[in-house]
Amino acid sequence: MDRFPEDIYTEPSNVDVDTLRNLGPLRGMAGIWAGKRGLDVNPNEGTTRQAYVERYELQPIDPQTNGPQLFYGLRYHQHVNKPDEVATYHDQIGYWLWEPATGTVIQTLAIPRAQIAMAVGRATPDATSFELAATRGPHTYGICSTPFLEYAFKTVEYRIKVSINRDGSWSYDEDTVLMIRGRSEPFHHTDRGMLTKIGEPTPNPLARGSGTKS
Repeated sequence: MDRFPEDIYTEPSNVDVDTLRNLGPLRGMAGIWAGKRGLDVNPNEGTTRQAYVERYELQPIDPQTNGPQLFYGLRYHQHVNKPDEVATYHDQIGYWLWEPATGTVIQTLAIPRAQIAMAVGRATPDATSFELAATRGPHTYGICSTPFLEYAFKTVEYRIKVSINRDGSWSYDEDTVLMIRGRSEPFHHTDRGMLTKIGEPTPNPLARGSGTKS
């Protein structure tokens, strides 16, 4: 169980404003990335296996506080297409957050099919792999969907495992568990991708303003 202080207002002092220096296990994800070999296993009347390509941009934000709580993080945008097609196949935005005091990693996500989620996991600052999960129901973290998605494609669990690879790339393995109307068994909607860096991150505004170097 989390332990919180009685003083819920006082913010931490002497905060290092350079986010890139304080991202813990997220440091290897900062930057602009391209993936050419993604695989999506998704439901229709049967099961579809779809290859995809993607662009994934993760940029550092200024340190964030909730009173005494301190986060460092990356704002991200993931854009996915089928190979050789212009139309968007998947679009997702959100934040990856690191709380150094507790070793907590959080991913927030929003997609334009009107669904949001917040997944959480634990890691050490130097971890090269970690896993996050969100489940339906709880008031902290969790999943929220529109009435139609609840009716037809109810998301009961979301998991993502991230691996920072020795060659500088990083990869993810996602499993979104759905209860689909008309089916008795849960469906595992999976996505797997590996990302190669095509651009460096831009230091967060406070770091640029202070002249610090990561």
